[in-house]
Amino acid sequence: MSIFDPLPADLHDKKIVCSYVNATSKIQIARITDVPQWYFERVVFPGQNLIFEAIASAHVEIHSGMMASSILSDTIPCVQLQVEEASSTLPNWAPIKSIDDDPLEDLSPVLSLPEVVS
Repeated sequence: MSIFDPLPADLHDKKIVCSYVNATSKIQIARITDVPQWYFERVVFPGQNLIFEAIASAHVEIHSGMMASSILSDTIPCVQLQVEEASSTLPNWAPIKSIDDDPLEDLSPVLSLPEVVS
């Protein structure tokens, strides 16, 4: 997870990982403004899953609307958006296969150069 605006250092031991999904057909803005000395704001596109770090006492404001206007449509406590643990960056439908499961075949015949006859 890439954190552009990390939480203040004194709050790192209180951080939680959260997930918010924009289940609407409109672009939304997710904003956290109630953490001292920290401001979080992200655009969330329709169907997008936003993964972020916050503290349990914070609230996410969801703003939606049309061009040049914004309406506060919801305020959600971050603790309600907390996920158990950060998952890998791969989606859950992607097959996961260890490299050691299928050792490479002997590729020497493929990689060998033909003899040059002069």
